[in-house]
Amino acid sequence: MQMEKWYVAAKKADFDKWAAEFHISPVLARILRNRDLTEEAQVRKFLQGTMKDCYSPWLMKDMEKAVDFIIEAAEQGVFIRVIGDYDVDGICSTYILTRGLQVLGAKVDAAIPHRIHDGYGLNDSLIEEARRDGVGMIVTCDNGIAAAAQIELAKTYGIRVIVTDHHEVPFREETDGEGNVVRREILPAADAVIDPKQEQCEYPFSGICGGVVAYKLIQAIGERTKNPGLEEVMEELLEFAALSTVCDVMELKDENRILVREGMKRLKNSGNQGLRALMEVNQLEPAGLNVYHLGFVIGPCLNATGRLDTAARALELLQSRTKVEAFGLARELKEMNDSRKSLTLKGVEEAERYIVENHLERDKVMVIFLPSVHESLAGIVAGRIRERYNHPVFILTRGEEGVKGSGRSVEGYHMYNAMVQVGKYFTKFGGHAMAAGLSMEEKNIEGLRREINERCELKEEDFAARVHIDVPMPMDYGTEELADELNLLEPFGVGNPKPLFAEKDMIFQAGFKMGANKSCARYTVRTSGGSRKQLVYFGDLEKFGHFLEEKYGPGSEAALYAGQAQLKVSVVYQLGKNTYKGKTELQYVMQHYC
Repeated sequence: MQMEKWYVAAKKADFDKWAAEFHISPVLARILRNRDLTEEAQVRKFLQGTMKDCYSPWLMKDMEKAVDFIIEAAEQGVFIRVIGDYDVDGICSTYILTRGLQVLGAKVDAAIPHRIHDGYGLNDSLIEEARRDGVGMIVTCDNGIAAAAQIELAKTYGIRVIVTDHHEVPFREETDGEGNVVRREILPAADAVIDPKQEQCEYPFSGICGGVVAYKLIQAIGERTKNPGLEEVMEELLEFAALSTVCDVMELKDENRILVREGMKRLKNSGNQGLRALMEVNQLEPAGLNVYHLGFVIGPCLNATGRLDTAARALELLQSRTKVEAFGLARELKEMNDSRKSLTLKGVEEAERYIVENHLERDKVMVIFLPSVHESLAGIVAGRIRERYNHPVFILTRGEEGVKGSGRSVEGYHMYNAMVQVGKYFTKFGGHAMAAGLSMEEKNIEGLRREINERCELKEEDFAARVHIDVPMPMDYGTEELADELNLLEPFGVGNPKPLFAEKDMIFQAGFKMGANKSCARYTVRTSGGSRKQLVYFGDLEKFGHFLEEKYGPGSEAALYAGQAQLKVSVVYQLGKNTYKGKTELQYVMQHYC
């Protein structure tokens, strides 16, 4: 594994002017500039943006057509089927569309593909089933952009199809008359295709998830019909748009940040029985709910149904109308997620063994075949391995029909584009820059591994994890006032990480391990200003111990925990406040060290 590379952000702006204009400190102004904000209007939107600052749904290509067709279908009593996906974004998008169309008065139901039997997105059997059931219109969500053949089949049966998706549009590379290589989009022949990643879509921000695309469609229908029920239900649907955005790991930039922040406010007072039950079984206080809980507690419970059973169970939970019904389903989902956690650990261990046995640490792109791992866990195992090695990773498993897999990428490697170059090895694939899914024949695994590595242009330095430091700042400057001010930057997540500060050559003097499993520690350190501070660390204590022993010799770690050390360590840390047993105090948390 490569060592980390630390970078200090050095983006220029008039920090004092921003500080005066927005009544913030120059430190906060500098952090805002590090979030790629350059104009005062952008800063104002970041700090003070409201739902009015979000973009109009009518800016999306084909929105007019989709709204017209859906309203016409609802008025004529056409049977509409919403077809989603089995991850959180797909489940939430399905809920948003189904709920919105019900309020509109449409005759509507929902279908979510079974991960094992159906695979991702539309397939022929779902179309045949729709025909048998008398469906007159299919509305996809979080899928459909790559389902040209299936949509063609639906059209031959006289079924109208509206695609709502956010994934990359399939394309082929062709040579034009002047010998230049150009991309040609391959769009399905649906009645309307709503996907902000289309070349001709003028929507200003393409980084939204499937749930937000679905939310925008219902918003547009509400604006067109002036239906008071739709106006009212948008408050609830915003909760699901926020949950989708966080769980599909979208960047919390631009309108995503506003949607999540506003959605979180509503989630804390959610009237949805299913969400409230999930909070209760996971012992979450609604008032204290944050983005972490969505991404790492609630989201995984919803995901577990699609992994180990059928995601229809999660949709059923969200559609529960009584507390008793919701509580029973929520408990079932939590148990499934607990089971998923132990299976994931085994899968990660198998992947680690495979890497060692097959010397994959030498490969730029890790293609790992784990036939005994449940195919539903491929994505989550790929994510863990990617975190550890900082390489693009594909985890392949043996499915009911051939091999299925999931990929997770790193900064600077557009996974979907890389897969297009080796598309001959796949029977089906789709995704975006950082994640992808695929199906293929087992005989092609070695060919894929060889060619995708040959084509990969990443250099050795690209595999070093990058640590982006916002402000080099002694801990003595990390005051309670600054900690409070940092709350203005929430919600934190991908694209808007919690700020990182750094101080060189602090002296570690003492430490003790905490927690039931002694898996975290608190250290007493002396800062460059000569004061003593408490520094908390929730990372790998064993690894930190090895680092100290290598740098300062045998016995260094023991001396630290005995309170008899003087070890010089440079630290990247986060600043915040921690409340424990009713007492709130300033907290410095070590994230990286060297």
